[in-house]
Amino acid sequence: MELLKSTAESIKRIDEGFYTVAQKRLDNLTKPPGSLGRLEEFARKLVAITENKSPMLDKKVVFTFAGDHGITEEGVSAYPREVTQQMVLNFLRGGAGINVLARHAGAEVIVVDIGVDHDFGELDGLVVMKAVRGTKNFAKGPAMSREEAVRCIEVGITLADGYAKKGYKIFGTGEMGIGNTTPSSAIAAVLTGMSVAEVTGKGTGISDASLMNKIKVIEQGIQLNSPDPSDALDVLAKVGGAEIGGIAGLILGAAARKLPVIIDGFISTAGALIAYCLEPKTRDYLFAAHRSVEVGHKAMLDKMGLHPILDLNMRLGEGTGAALAILLIEAGLKIYREMATFGEAGVSDEIIN
Repeated sequence: MELLKSTAESIKRIDEGFYTVAQKRLDNLTKPPGSLGRLEEFARKLVAITENKSPMLDKKVVFTFAGDHGITEEGVSAYPREVTQQMVLNFLRGGAGINVLARHAGAEVIVVDIGVDHDFGELDGLVVMKAVRGTKNFAKGPAMSREEAVRCIEVGITLADGYAKKGYKIFGTGEMGIGNTTPSSAIAAVLTGMSVAEVTGKGTGISDASLMNKIKVIEQGIQLNSPDPSDALDVLAKVGGAEIGGIAGLILGAAARKLPVIIDGFISTAGALIAYCLEPKTRDYLFAAHRSVEVGHKAMLDKMGLHPILDLNMRLGEGTGAALAILLIEAGLKIYREMATFGEAGVSDEIIN
């Protein structure tokens, strides 16, 4: 708990002066002011987060946290629980969607076993930091103890610290865990105050009847466990997941070190919302990669005041949206760093009304 507390307390507000510095250069580039829209926003934000007038994104990484969920006993997913461990092996072989898109973006993928109910042994590329062996069925009791929830968050903080020291400049979040849209919907409902039905979707593609069951199961779990909306740790422990906690910790750790984080889709945003409720200043360090087709995603983004970069009808997870968004964020930075100024290009910057 001490690591979580000290990390949250060390997060600072972004120095607004760096936005001004970045804007001055952007306005002096050979283009009409603001004509590159959100690409300029990305550059300004990177300068402000890093407090560097000319930042670089030469080392990029997407963390894919994996964990199992006891709530799958309630028939809330289209896939069996065993798929989690099978997909971890697919990640390690480089055959998953996140591997393909991360290669395209020039980013590494770090697969983290934070809560899979399986012993993988020593496998190249797998980071084993198991905080729990799967969560419990929150329709019958708390998903985790408070101590386990803290442990999950501190795994993420430790990873952020370690990879910051290795010189990585931007983090993406991803996850794998059959059933994990269910705890994410529960978190969304509790922390946004919206009804379970308003924030619960079909996840991996369940039927209408299964969706009705999923909503009923989440409502039952919230009623049984009574998570406290004013205590994000209580919410994570009672209705959350290990990978959600790991993502929350990664965000807290990155913000403490003034590093940007690109959050992926619905489950990653549940982790971001936990981090935000623990320390609202984390919002300043976040890029929302995309808007998922999961109905509760927008509610959580709105709660944090974040605007997604992409809207591609995606719902895979793994960090795929984050990998795609890295390309656009880096494009904005390259415009900022490499585009000629009016003076350098010998072009008049006089505006004619």
